Amino acid sequence: MPVLIDGYNLLRTVQKDEQFEDLREYGLCRILSDYLAEMRDRGNIVFDGTGPPDKSEMEQLGEFDNLEVYFAGERTDADSVIEEKIHDNTAPRSLIVVSTDRAIRNAAARRKATPVRSDVFWQQLVVRLENRRRPANEPGAKRQGISEMETDQWLKYFGMGKD
Repeated sequence: MPVLIDGYNLLRTVQKDEQFEDLREYGLCRILSDYLAEMRDRGNIVFDGTGPPDKSEMEQLGEFDNLEVYFAGERTDADSVIEEKIHDNTAPRSLIVVSTDRAIRNAAARRKATPVRSDVFWQQLVVRLENRRRPANEPGAKRQGISEMETDQWLKYFGMGKD
């Protein structure tokens, strides 16, 4: 299900955890992109304003294949952009809207989208990323190859060995 996220709303929720108190827009987007990749899904995140003063990190946002990042600009706010995206969505029943803002959650519910509070979404995200499958450790022999003695045994077995 595609996800539509109230950016600063989620970021402020995440920053309440001292482990993430220094997290900024780019870091949040990186985590969200990893999560969406894990879920094999796509999402949009909308922030108020024009973005952080130092945009050097934000220029890298094009690297996210599964997350589109929007800044509402100076003439509107993220809530208005999100409500417009909910209204314009052609399949709102398959949309998850992440915000703690009651008006946004109500707009999502009116269109039959699934509203999720930011704190609940973050907890689900953390659990999913912590529990994702870790690749199995490869046996050392795979990288090192087999010993000379083992090679000779296999060659002998297949009738190719030195006699």
